[in-house]
Amino acid sequence: MVTAPMVTMTGSAAWYLVLIALVCAERIAELAVSRRNLARARRRGGVEYGREHYPYMVLAHAGLLVAAPAEVVLLDRPFLPWLGWPMLAVVLLAQALRWWCVKSLGERWNTRVVVVPGMPLVHAGPYRWLRHPNYVAVVAEGLALPLVHTAWMTALTFCAVNAWLLAVRIRVEDTALGRAAAFPGAGLSPDGPAPPR
Repeated sequence: MVTAPMVTMTGSAAWYLVLIALVCAERIAELAVSRRNLARARRRGGVEYGREHYPYMVLAHAGLLVAAPAEVVLLDRPFLPWLGWPMLAVVLLAQALRWWCVKSLGERWNTRVVVVPGMPLVHAGPYRWLRHPNYVAVVAEGLALPLVHTAWMTALTFCAVNAWLLAVRIRVEDTALGRAAAFPGAGLSPDGPAPPR
């Protein structure tokens, strides 16, 4: 009789799963805020851009939260204190930056690209210094979260996929914000701004 190999988990791997569960809970809170803000934006005439890439972003982020712990448990990745502790600090700083972005954008923050006509750009919080600080948090977390427990294959894969997705996302977002700035108060569509009357 052939039996499947037994997967054992170290104490540090169990704590890593707790960390992943906490990040999952944070994502659920993030999605609740996003859904609420999306409904408000739509009531105010908000226009969504880049719907085509959004499912791929969701898939990539969900994949990160599944692949990292799977790699740790199935490939018996060790916790290396010289790497794990600094990476945990980066994860925590990324969360702080992300929620600073959420607070700074207020009702405008969303996981989707939605522009409400006539609303000026935000230049508060981290947006005083960076054009896309939320994506700095995403990149930092995407690299650091797997490396807390040396899941280097997940870190490399997510970073490569995320780089492509963010290139698309930032182009879409900059185009949307550029159209809104070009015709403040005008009706917007994903195909271009309505000309001023």
